[in-house]
Amino acid sequence: MPNEDEAIPLETLARVYRKIYLKAQEVQKQLDKLDEQKVELKLAMKDQMRELGITSVKTAGGNISLSTKTRYYTDDWDSFKSFVIENDAIDLFEQRIAQKNMAIFLEENPGKVPAGLSSLSENTVTVTKPTK
Repeated sequence: MPNEDEAIPLETLARVYRKIYLKAQEVQKQLDKLDEQKVELKLAMKDQMRELGITSVKTAGGNISLSTKTRYYTDDWDSFKSFVIENDAIDLFEQRIAQKNMAIFLEENPGKVPAGLSSLSENTVTVTKPTK
């Protein structure tokens, strides 16, 4: 390990970072393949359980449960927003701020800041492959 006054050259840091980045991409591809296999296995289990008319089973390999998950979505955001306002149902939205939209709003409306709004800015480093 170098002393505090012996900085590792940026070229070395970038090279090591790129090696790690490329290795992480390889690992991600392997994870993606495993995820695809898991989806296929879940479909096979779901098909068998439906065929057997069961919603859970205990096996030596693991316990399997079949449940229903409902997800809601809209194809008409303007109508949905009107519905929320008309019914005072603001809790139908998830509790997070659209980051880009907030930045644009604040830029276009200086001095208009919602109460309780906080922000965190940090410098980030981006490393790309070298150009020839």
